[in-house]
Amino acid sequence: MRSNILLITADQWRGECLSAAGHPIVKTPNIDALAAEGVLFRRHYAGTAPCAPARASIYTGLYQMNHRVCRNGSPLDARFDTIALAARRAGYDPTLFGYTDVSPDPRGLDPHDPHLTSYEGVLPGFTVGQLLLEDDRQWLSWLKQKRGGLRPDRDIHLTGPLPVRPSLEPPAYAADETPTAFLTDAFLSWREEQKSGWFAHISYLRPHPPFCVPEPFNRLYEPAKVPKPVRHATLEQEMAVHPLAALFLPRLPQSAFLHGATGLVKDWTPDEIALLTATYYGMITEVDAQFGRIIDALKASGDWERTVIVFTSDHAEMMGDHWMFGKGGFYDGSYHIPLVIRDPTHAEVAGREVEEFTSAADIMPTLLECMGVAATNHQDGASLQPFLAGQSPQAWRDHAFWEFDFRDVAGNGVEAAFGLKSNQCNQAVIRDRRFKYVHFAGLPPLLFDLEADPGELTNVAADPAYLAVRLAYAEKLLALRAEHLDQTLAYTELTDEGPVSRPRV
Repeated sequence: MRSNILLITADQWRGECLSAAGHPIVKTPNIDALAAEGVLFRRHYAGTAPCAPARASIYTGLYQMNHRVCRNGSPLDARFDTIALAARRAGYDPTLFGYTDVSPDPRGLDPHDPHLTSYEGVLPGFTVGQLLLEDDRQWLSWLKQKRGGLRPDRDIHLTGPLPVRPSLEPPAYAADETPTAFLTDAFLSWREEQKSGWFAHISYLRPHPPFCVPEPFNRLYEPAKVPKPVRHATLEQEMAVHPLAALFLPRLPQSAFLHGATGLVKDWTPDEIALLTATYYGMITEVDAQFGRIIDALKASGDWERTVIVFTSDHAEMMGDHWMFGKGGFYDGSYHIPLVIRDPTHAEVAGREVEEFTSAADIMPTLLECMGVAATNHQDGASLQPFLAGQSPQAWRDHAFWEFDFRDVAGNGVEAAFGLKSNQCNQAVIRDRRFKYVHFAGLPPLLFDLEADPGELTNVAADPAYLAVRLAYAEKLLALRAEHLDQTLAYTELTDEGPVSRPRV
């Protein structure tokens, strides 16, 4: 019997926020249990940010330089293979619980098609088991059915009187009424209906904002004990690091992170940031608790030993580091994400921890190998199956690579602020254990000496002592990008024998 496959993404989850990874505060007992029977990847990084571009890397196995989903709302080219289409070729009916934030290719749709009015489309190939969009409307309707009475609105997330300030007060719903519980219930009901090997993708919205969580999770963590954000002493010093920081940091609205708040993120006090961090940790443990329900159900049904489980995130959360909340830019806090994989056919590697650098683009090749199908276009990522089998692949990458595109093609605000063309508003990052180099198409570069400066506080790109290092990493980045140009047809040659493809890879 073929394996079941369960792909779980929990939106905006920082990579170190697992007790299995040694976090001093956060408790994630159910994900820890998964790691104890599987493999924990400690240096796993998103391919880009925000949600839609990051998910495109997971779903296509491609870097942003190839899938070209540059921001929320950028269409995914219909020519690309996806993890859902591949699952169909393998005989699965891949079913979604949540969202994929994939904007459809407009060239194949009528200009009046309503799918072209939102970036929250569904990845081609998925059957929808239960949709959940960012405005919560499916969850709010479920709450009405669950409670009776009037349908609540998004003010259910309020944690105090307007304008809301950070606190540990709970929102107006209980632990069994959260968006996470909603999707978990839908998946568990669906799973009982399955007769053969299944493929499910649960895309949890939390711990994505708004930052609020019900009892008992809202008071699990003491604000006085959470780590303080890593940042310069003043906003002005932080802004001086780079023009991108100078443009965005003063503008971040509190309302993007706390429902009912007004004002700007820069005005939150250290105590308020500690309250928000404690809440964020509580949201993580709430997701972990719902994941525990899934583990229990899989074990009770006998599916546990037949199910490959991948637990990861799309991107991370700055949580006050460098005076920033949310995701984007160039700091690790936006891109270091969790990855735990359990393949029951490799019980001998239970509890393994991998220190090599891995990428969101590795998820699709890994699951394709598990399903026994090949991608129809080239893949930038590589299968993680050797790690799951207890091996250490030769010539594995010694770096993390990600990109961030900050263009504003609808309003041109960013372009006007910098005096750049839209295709100059992008960056590429290569980092290893010693250095981190950030290349911009139209802005000055950055270089951080991670050994001397793990908090990424000092840009040494213009320091004469580091010029040779900067050149070496710029050349390494250039070579990486050249290597990962789309190879789909480049690996084919028309000969007297017809099309031949025998690349050395």
